[in-house]
Amino acid sequence: MPPFFWMIIAAYLVIISLVAVYITVADKKKAKKGQWRIKESTLLLVSALGGSVAMYITMKKIRHKTQHSKFMIGIPAIMVAQAALIIALIVLL
Repeated sequence: MPPFFWMIIAAYLVIISLVAVYITVADKKKAKKGQWRIKESTLLLVSALGGSVAMYITMKKIRHKTQHSKFMIGIPAIMVAQAALIIALIVLL
């Protein structure tokens, strides 16, 4: 793969990670204020799209959704699946 390809992948991961942090913090603020919340499915989708590490770290850091097994088991499971996919792609390429 050309270096440009890896630069695009890295840029995507930075952007999706920033989105993950932003929506996690925004959901925490909305929860504190009793406002409309970000859907759990949206949080999990952003995690699955590549923001899992950033979202997990943010959730632990700000203590948000840490009592929900859907997130404390689900997001690490997504990270394992993503790692397996990366390893498979490296082996196949």
